[in-house]
Amino acid sequence: MKSTSEIKRILQAATIEELPEFVKEYSEDERDGVRKLAETAARRLAALERERQRIEALRVYEERYGACDYICGIDEAGRGPLAGPVVAGAVILPRGCRILYINDSKQLTEKKREELYDVIMEQALSCGVGYASPERIDEINILQATYEAMREAIGKLAYRPDVLLNDAVTIPRISIPQVPIIKGDAKSISIGAASIIAKVTRDRMMREYDKIFPEYGFAGNKGYGSAGHMEALRRYGPTPIHRRSFITNIV
Repeated sequence: MKSTSEIKRILQAATIEELPEFVKEYSEDERDGVRKLAETAARRLAALERERQRIEALRVYEERYGACDYICGIDEAGRGPLAGPVVAGAVILPRGCRILYINDSKQLTEKKREELYDVIMEQALSCGVGYASPERIDEINILQATYEAMREAIGKLAYRPDVLLNDAVTIPRISIPQVPIIKGDAKSISIGAASIIAKVTRDRMMREYDKIFPEYGFAGNKGYGSAGHMEALRRYGPTPIHRRSFITNIV
């Protein structure tokens, strides 16, 4: 008979596919500790089933436009910060794609976003990323700069989309049919994927800027107006990546 510690190690090493058999084998064990391990495995399976159901709910728009060959999700990261670019992501997922844990990027930990970024880049039919610099934001305003970054992201795709699923906006000067969806990054798997691609790309850029301008804490605040960032602005003045139109009341 295997010891409780041995069974615990088996559970720790078990794949999702192995969990049902683990529950079946140990749920009626006479030892309390082993039954608790079986309960842990059962909870893990239940959580996985809830996640699968959540992802199915995220596919409502993808199913609605299922006759299209290429459905593209669009989202941006960085409209609100005082520094750094605004970044747009465009993602075409394969038909029937069900990448678990995709969500509005703001609802995910940084570690989970990085993990999902790799999965999305591996499984997507195509991904495009567009940028608008702080100078461009100051020149044409943040909304128009965001549209510009989105058009660039779409233009970098390997396939022309049949329909765009956008997070809340309708992008000017685009001939492709568009579906603006309020809070779309939490309602569409394609927009959620685009949200993650945009957010991870921009966060990586801000970590690199932190190495150049360490006083401002860009690795942590990502250019947003944290107390430390505001104090550094007042003490050292703006950097070349600050949006002058955003900081006129600060410096």
